Amino acid sequence: MNYFEMSKEELDAQLEKFKNEYAEYKKMNLNLDMSRGKPGDEQLDLSEGLFTAVLDGKDCKALNGVDCRNYGVLDGIPRIKEMFARILGVDVSEVMVGGNSSLNMMFDTVSAMMTKNVNGGIPWGRLDKIKWLCPSPGYDRHFGITEYFGFEMITVPMTPEGPDMDIVEKLVSEDASIKGIWCVPKYSNPQGITYSDETVKRFARLRPAADDFRIMWDNAYVIHDISEKGDTLLNLMDECKKCGTEDLPIIFTSTSKITFPGSGVACMAASKNNMKFIKEKYAVQTIGYDKLNMLRHVRFFGDYEGLMAHMQKHRAVLEPRFNAVLEKLENQLGGLGIAEWIKPHGGYFVSVDVTEGCAKRIVQLCKEAGVVLTNAGATFPYGNDPKDSNIRLAPTLPPVEELKTAMDLFCVCTKLAALEKLTQN
Repeated sequence: MNYFEMSKEELDAQLEKFKNEYAEYKKMNLNLDMSRGKPGDEQLDLSEGLFTAVLDGKDCKALNGVDCRNYGVLDGIPRIKEMFARILGVDVSEVMVGGNSSLNMMFDTVSAMMTKNVNGGIPWGRLDKIKWLCPSPGYDRHFGITEYFGFEMITVPMTPEGPDMDIVEKLVSEDASIKGIWCVPKYSNPQGITYSDETVKRFARLRPAADDFRIMWDNAYVIHDISEKGDTLLNLMDECKKCGTEDLPIIFTSTSKITFPGSGVACMAASKNNMKFIKEKYAVQTIGYDKLNMLRHVRFFGDYEGLMAHMQKHRAVLEPRFNAVLEKLENQLGGLGIAEWIKPHGGYFVSVDVTEGCAKRIVQLCKEAGVVLTNAGATFPYGNDPKDSNIRLAPTLPPVEELKTAMDLFCVCTKLAALEKLTQN
């Protein structure tokens, strides 16, 4: 029965029931973590072959003869550039392979614009104010970059099609102080939304007031399907080339959740103009990134088809975890009127919108009973969810049985927080 249709007596009875259930969970001394999108042990074990992919010092040359033990090659060895080009659907010449972190490459890209302007104008660091669009709920580490540089973050609501493009188009066309937007276009963090074809086309057709406006296209989950028929994302670079706007996007991805987080390989893709500007910074910053790690990865996967076969192994690990979360939500919260969620076809998260004003309370209750969730508000700029309703669940790290226990507790806490609020009115 929907909680909002219950009498006060019925609500009071339910509140007492779930207080007692919650007290029993606290006695269990749980210690479970659903706070971040970390691969679990089963996923990490899939990549153990990386340790022996390069056997000795005589085995360290790339196909073009480059000795990967030595200095040089700023933008990556050829085979890994080719692999990333296929992942992102761009030309090999548009790819630069970096270190172990795409987030680091995003930070460096913003940093480059602070000291020099891509189009020869005023560097961002010399401007009085910079604004940045932040589709929300969104990725907290994106917001951390822009907050670090002192940008004013503007929240743009997410829709089932992606960011609200009416708002995006209006803002960027009218305000030259808006310099960029964060996007996770496939299986967005945290909602799991894949941008519609029309949304991608509207991004490509943008005519920003600022000629140095950039779309930071973080395609972190581009091949991370968790269902048999994953979502299809329209290729932004192709659409931009049709519109003559290929300088708008800078695209990022990595193998962080494919092999070993912190020991994977990251890349970016951009137009000739953008890449020339960015490489000028990297040429001063480094003589070249870890080519041995690049070599390990291409030898481990073999080719793009080998990489995609590897992703099916990830799917076999992750699909039961996501199903466990979604089944618990449906069976325990469905129809109560106190929670809504999206069933993602890939990515790393399940996003739940709970009764307004209850997210922080739910996270607190879970923590006190031994289950750590992402902080409420983290999916919004400045950590401020105006409705205090969004919670990001990360199903990947705990084993399935522990995950089921954590979700049982989460559902109890969601009911308890909603009942506390409703019985106070």
